[in-house]
Amino acid sequence: MKNEDDGEMAEEQKKKPCRFWIWALSSVFFRLILISFPGNLNLSSRPEVSTPLTSIRRLAEGYWLKQASMSPYAGSMYHGSPLLLSLLGPLTVQRIKGQPSHLLCSLVFVVADVLTAMLLRGIGQKLQMAYGLNARLLGFLKSSRDKGILPCGDIAALVYLWNPFTIVSCVGLSTSPIENLAVVVALYGAVKRRVPLAAFGLVMATHLSLYPATLTIPIIFLLGYGLDAPPIKLFLQTKSVENQDRSTSDVSKTEAKLKQTTRVPFLWKTVLHFVFWVLLWSLCVLVLCGLSLIKHGGLEEMFKSTYGFILSIEDLSPNIGVFWYFFAEVFDFFRNFFLIVFHVNILFMLLPLAIRLKHRPCFLAFIYLTISSILKSYPSVGDSALYLSLWALFVNELVDMKFSFFLFCGYLGISLLSPVMHNLWIWRGTGNANFYFGNAIGYACFQIVFVVESVSAMLNHDRALKRCNSKNSREVKN
Repeated sequence: MKNEDDGEMAEEQKKKPCRFWIWALSSVFFRLILISFPGNLNLSSRPEVSTPLTSIRRLAEGYWLKQASMSPYAGSMYHGSPLLLSLLGPLTVQRIKGQPSHLLCSLVFVVADVLTAMLLRGIGQKLQMAYGLNARLLGFLKSSRDKGILPCGDIAALVYLWNPFTIVSCVGLSTSPIENLAVVVALYGAVKRRVPLAAFGLVMATHLSLYPATLTIPIIFLLGYGLDAPPIKLFLQTKSVENQDRSTSDVSKTEAKLKQTTRVPFLWKTVLHFVFWVLLWSLCVLVLCGLSLIKHGGLEEMFKSTYGFILSIEDLSPNIGVFWYFFAEVFDFFRNFFLIVFHVNILFMLLPLAIRLKHRPCFLAFIYLTISSILKSYPSVGDSALYLSLWALFVNELVDMKFSFFLFCGYLGISLLSPVMHNLWIWRGTGNANFYFGNAIGYACFQIVFVVESVSAMLNHDRALKRCNSKNSREVKN
């Protein structure tokens, strides 16, 4: 019987990678079909997809200005990275025979999506191994082949590849896929303990959109403590119970195993190594940006037109966020005050969440990215595509999450209503700004509920582990 079971499990393990690659290649083929449509379905003009920071049209305008020996930031059109301008700018003017313009940029975004999905899969596989190891050491799983563990890496990768938000961002010629790739590279490097890669990803992600700078805290926890695991107190409690009920030789073996999983010592040397590489990569980026803009205002012009533009919210064109409407209505006398209030909200949440969730750094990174996508100046659906994929990495822990169907219907309804409200307001003239802003408010509310329920489900999972462990310890004593 055991041999038959092993054979069936081996066949299942062979089928799963094949199914994954079939679905992954199908998503790439689906993107290529949509890209071939004339005008790319006009998605590049949608405010939900393209923002002043992610629009390929603005990037093409910046590149044209640079080719005309002018500053790419002249005219207040382009507000992105000069490095991204040098990378994608030439592709916006090159055309393949018989094909629409910007086709090469679209192919770059397809490649970025595939790379992001593969890195998410690698992160998920590491988290899955850590989840199984910790569960076995705590006595909740009997073997590493337990069928109760879902392949979170494959799920997260497919969620990213087939998420409609990801697809429209790719087809709509938004630079969000590049930003998402930089964020996932940082997390992948931290999970794999490849410090230079983690530092490079963090520096590039921060350089492109500023808000990923909040990931510094979870990356330091990942490098210092290790992967996500139940609270250390739970391991220590299990250790004390086993010390009472096992022999001296067994106790020494158990302590050796638990010493590897409790991860009490903090690896300061690795963190300092990470800080060194962050400074080194930052210096390299600044030097390259300075050389790129040496004739056009230098770094001062870049900081003013990129980070200054993000923080001051100068462009009030409609998007799926809530800032544009609020600052269009607020008196100029109070503008600076509310700018500080809105941006400081993100900083106020960093420390409490870090203290409570330091034992789950990857999940903490997911929470930070979700909060940033709610409160950032110019959000897009590409931000939601990233944090929804990161959420899928924790399907084993969040399997009992409440209001899942309600949130799914909410995201679906908002996605369908947003273009309708925009059309009624801008093109038909039968509505006003409140129509579209009401949709944005609903979207923000659903995201807030999503964050709260995710954190609650994770904490409930940890509490359930603690109760189950206490119950097992009482049974052992009796």
